[in-house]
Parts: sequence; structure tokens; C-alpha cells
Amino acid sequence: MKYFIMSRSDDLSNELMDKARAYLTDFGMEWNEEQPDIVLSIGGDGTMLHAFHKYSDQLSSVAFVGIHTGHLGFYADWKPIEIEKLVLSIAKKEYEVIEYPLLETSIHYRNKEEPAVYLAMNESTVKSPDVTLVMDVLLNESHFERFRGDGLCMSTPSGSTAYNKALGGAIIHPSLEAMQLTEMASINNRVFRTVGSPLVLPSHHRCALRPVKAPDFMVTVDHLQLLHKDVRSIEYKVADQKVRFARFRPFPFWRRVHDSFIDSEEAR
Repeated sequence: MKYFIMSRSDDLSNELMDKARAYLTDFGMEWNEEQPDIVLSIGGDGTMLHAFHKYSDQLSSVAFVGIHTGHLGFYADWKPIEIEKLVLSIAKKEYEVIEYPLLETSIHYRNKEEPAVYLAMNESTVKSPDVTLVMDVLLNESHFERFRGDGLCMSTPSGSTAYNKALGGAIIHPSLEAMQLTEMASINNRVFRTVGSPLVLPSHHRCALRPVKAPDFMVTVDHLQLLHKDVRSIEYKVADQKVRFARFRPFPFWRRVHDSFIDSEEAR
């Protein structure tokens, strides 16, 4: 089996990476950064996002597993003291693969035929670089509303606990193939109106954002932030690809939610 380790690069994460690499080498596993079968992310959810984007073109063959060296994460659920147990389980291939839905973001331009296409594990956001964002929101090619406000966020189910939650969006179980559109400080008065609530869209629905005035936008895809110019439309759908995680033991999603936002054994 081929493996690669991505570290957050702090002292503890690098120490664990060296220890895991030594153990896995002793078990006859091959370090292979180009085409790994399994990727260990040591750090936090941010480190996992970097690992995901590094191998976003190999999602059908790569499985991810996370070790957290900070607070408990939704993608990094192993503790540093469990490194030997985890390595032994990897070496014995004692795991199952679970899959989570992803978001596909396509940015179409006025002066280019080919769109820029990105995959997100958490979310994609759209903001205007210096003025209020004004966008027509289309659902399945039908006009739904004209949004005015700070921005819009489209999230995956697993990403619904991240920026989406801070915006007042719902937490969605990642077994549901869906995407969620949430507003950032929408303008609502007697003249301008939006629905004012998050929209949960199933996998067979499409959402398009079309500029009303300025064609330049700041678009984020997880941790990536990019300025796109001369945009004709930004289109979202539940991606055909999925991200694969190596699961060695039960860790139910709602338990993760509880431990992260309500209570945890570490906080007691």
C-alpha cells in the first residue's frame, strides 16, 4: 500500500508525521506523494482541506484519514496518543471507506468559452470586491430572486458545520446528497426583498448566480480565494465525484456535532 502524510508543520504535527512514517515503513508500506492509496492529514480540518485539494484529481483512488493536533475536527478525529493504534490499523487494512458529497463550482466568463471548474469539500462563497453584491439567483434555470447584500455561500453537507453554520444555515448530515445556499447580510426592505432563509437543494437541482452590474467577484473555494473578472455566471451543483475517508471505528456525525458545539470530554 502507498501512503503520504500531510502535516500542519507545527512541532507536534511534524513529530507525529515522522513517527507515523517510521512505523509505516517498518510495516513495508511505500511513501508515495504522487499516487498514494491513503493520505494521513496531521493537524486540523484546514490541513485536511489542503490534502483534499492536493489530490482532487485522484478522488476515486485516494482515501483520507485525519489526526488532530488541536481541537477536535470534523475531518480529523484521531488523537496524537492514538498514532500507534492508527498506524497498526492502516497496516492491517482494518478500515472501511465512506464517501461524502462534494460541491462543483463552475465559473463562466464573458470572453472565454471554457469555464473554470472547482471542487469544494466545505463551501464556495461569492462576494463583490468593493461594493454590495447584486446577483440574480436562478434555480433550475428559473429566476428565483435578486440578491443584494454582502455575499452568498453554497456549502456541502459536511461543510454545513463550517462557515454555513456561522451564517445561520442548517446542519445537514453528509449522507444526504445536497447543497445549501445561505445569505450574508442581505438587504431587505420595502424595495429590495430576498427569501431570507437558507435553501437546501437536492442533487438533481442546479443553482446559477448571474451578475446584475459589476462582472468581477471574489470567489472562495474552501481555503482558496480568487478574483474572477468578466464573469457571466457562477453555477453550482452537487458534484459527481465524492471524497473518500478511511473509517477505522464508528464516529457518528451527530456525535461530532455534539462534541464540537455542545460539550466534549476534553472540555470537562
